[in-house]
Amino acid sequence: MKTMTCKQLGGPCDQTHSGDDANVIIKAQDTHLREAVKNGDSSHEDAFKAMKGRWKNPFAGMGWYNQVKKDFADLPENN
Repeated sequence: MKTMTCKQLGGPCDQTHSGDDANVIIKAQDTHLREAVKNGDSSHEDAFKAMKGRWKNPFAGMGWYNQVKKDFADLPENN
């Protein structure tokens, strides 16, 4: 299992997301951004808009996705 923060994924805070796969962490970040914005946290709005843009334009978002997968692979396993 590995852990990444909201900041490592392009967001503004230190919320952590853990999983055995980068896709699990990406989905957790998407949920975190949606909930933060829904609850009125304006600091997450830019990251939320960027996330929505990635899913609307998958080819353009592949650079971000591939970088997150690389960053995830480079992380040490949690103890």
